[in-house]
Amino acid sequence: MSTQRTISFPSQELIDAVGPIPENLKAVLWDLENDPETPLEDIDIAVLPYMANPQTLKNVRKAPNVKVVQTQTTGFDGMIDLIGDRADINTAAGVHAAATAEMALGLAIASLRGFPQSVRDQQQGRWNPQQWPGLADRTVGLVGVGGIGEEIRKRLEPFEVNLLRFGSTARTDEHGEVFGTSELAARAPEIEVLILIVPLNDSTRHLVDAQLLAKLPDGATVINVARGPVVDTDAIVAEVASGRLNMASDVFDPEPLPAGHPLWQHPNALVIPHNGGNTKAFFPRMVKLLKKQVQAWAAGNDGENRVHRS
Repeated sequence: MSTQRTISFPSQELIDAVGPIPENLKAVLWDLENDPETPLEDIDIAVLPYMANPQTLKNVRKAPNVKVVQTQTTGFDGMIDLIGDRADINTAAGVHAAATAEMALGLAIASLRGFPQSVRDQQQGRWNPQQWPGLADRTVGLVGVGGIGEEIRKRLEPFEVNLLRFGSTARTDEHGEVFGTSELAARAPEIEVLILIVPLNDSTRHLVDAQLLAKLPDGATVINVARGPVVDTDAIVAEVASGRLNMASDVFDPEPLPAGHPLWQHPNALVIPHNGGNTKAFFPRMVKLLKKQVQAWAAGNDGENRVHRS
């Protein structure tokens, strides 16, 4: 009996970049929309397409013998429900860290230096100098101290901010104090820039709700590079519409943000269409991870970033 296992990849480009494949593995093309070039029951490991919609991702269930699912995203919220609790799930943790940290800093600088207003002024040919808060000397609350949170922390260092970090539990690490998220409400009146980079789970869904937003000082900016539902949409819309708070976000609930949604209308809301990890750095970093995963799977090991065991 053959011990060869079959891995599906969502594009030929990815197969070519990752190759050569060890002899005890076979690479096939399956984008989860069209039929694969092999019987579905032969697929043991499935690499999911990047940024596919949930209905497409759900098609992995059609392969009855899949034992490992590899995402191309860091987050895996809802993935167990989506594919069924019958496969290990490995993520692309680390692949998007630099790009998402760039996005967080970019959103902060753009919002606090008035770049969106300058773009609107340019479109109208209007010279309109104003004083903006800037990032230097601001008190920044960074909620999330994992891999991407650490990349954001490193990039904040040269900007001379007063940084308050929050994690799931209070502790001290090599960079100083980490407050528990249970302390976020008490510290909120100090926070002028709130950056969110937590995974979405039961404890973080609507972590930023109307009560927390009300405690932020007038003129504070909320930056979300985590997941849309970490912020209560109705609550942030109310604060943005009033003009009291600013928002600069890469993620939304719902997503895509529908045409006509109030967040499109307000000049103090900067809307980015979930581009956090989507840079030219993504593909080579994803290939590098998959090369390591393929070698691990060929040796009968789990590979990196396993977040769920079936």
